[in-house]
Amino acid sequence: MSDLNTIVSTYLGVSGILAEIIGIVAYAVAVSILIVAFDYVFGWVERKTIAKIQKRHGPTYAGKYGILQNMADFVKLLSKEHVVPKRADKLLFLPTIPAMLALSVFLIFLIPLTPELIETNIGLGLLVILVLLSFMPLIIFANGFGSGNKFAAISAQRSVVMLLSYEIPLVFVIAAVGVLANGYTLSGIMSAQNHWWFVFLMPIGFFVFFIVMLAELERPPFDMREADNELIAGWLTDVSAPYYTLALFLDYTRMFLGSLLIAILFFGGWNGPVLPPVVWLLLKVFIISFFIMIVRATTVRMRIDRLLRFGWTWLLPLSLLNLILIYLLFIG
Repeated sequence: MSDLNTIVSTYLGVSGILAEIIGIVAYAVAVSILIVAFDYVFGWVERKTIAKIQKRHGPTYAGKYGILQNMADFVKLLSKEHVVPKRADKLLFLPTIPAMLALSVFLIFLIPLTPELIETNIGLGLLVILVLLSFMPLIIFANGFGSGNKFAAISAQRSVVMLLSYEIPLVFVIAAVGVLANGYTLSGIMSAQNHWWFVFLMPIGFFVFFIVMLAELERPPFDMREADNELIAGWLTDVSAPYYTLALFLDYTRMFLGSLLIAILFFGGWNGPVLPPVVWLLLKVFIISFFIMIVRATTVRMRIDRLLRFGWTWLLPLSLLNLILIYLLFIG
C-alpha cells in the first residue's frame, strides 16, 4: 500500500506507522463501501433481470425503477423481532451467519484490487483464500444442526457431501493455475496473463472452476442446500428477519468474492488497455456476476444425487485431464 501511504503523508502531513494505520483504515473503508454498493446494486439488478426474463415487472414502487425497493425491504426486515428457536443450540446457531459474512469480507480484503496494493497479496494467497473458503460449508453444517430443525439438518448434510464432491476437482484446477503462473500469489497469476488469459489456455479448467464456484456460492442450479421445493429454505429455515438480512448480504458478498476469483484466475484480473487496472478488474467482475444471474434465471435446480454424480464422474476426470494437458503442453 505504498502509494496510499504516500498520499496520506502528502495530504495529512503524517508519516511512519501513523500513515500506515491511516492508509489501512482508508483502504478498509473504501473496500467496505465497494462491497455494500455491489450487494445493493446487484440485489436490485438480479431482481429486475429475472423479472424481465420471466415477463414480469419486478421492483417498481420504491424509487425510480424500484431502485429503493431493497432499502425498503432491509428496513422492514431489520425492524422485525429477532427470534431464536427453542430447540436451537445458541452457541452454534447464532454466530454462523455473522461469521460467514465476516469471513467473506476478510477474504475480499486479502485480494489485491490494483498493482499498487500488492502488499495485501500474501504468499500462497490463492491457496490461503481457497482453504478459508472451504470452511463455508462446515459453518453451514454447524448452523443446520444447531437450529434443531430437520430441514436445516438435511441441508447441513448436503453441505458436507457437496463439499467432498467438488473440492477435489477444485484442487486440481488450482494446481493447473499454479503450474501456468509458476506460483500461487494473486498478483503473480495476473502478471502471467499479460499476453494470454488462462481461459484460452485451459478452457476445461475454467469450465470446472466456474461450475465449482456456482456450487460453492449456492447459486442455481446447484443451490441444493436451500432447495425451497424440498427443504423450505434449508439451513435458513429458522433464521429470523434481522439475520435473514445478513444472509442476503452474505449471498451477494460471496458472489462478489467468487466473481473476483474467476476474473483473476482466468480473465487476467486488472490487465487491460487504457482504463485504470481497478476499473478493468471491477468491469470483469460485474460481467461475470451478471452472467451468474443469467444462469440462475435460465436453469433448473439439479437433484442432489445427480449433482454428486456430476461432481465425481465428470468434474473430477475433467479436472485431472486439464492438469495433465497443462503439464504436457506447457511444462513437459
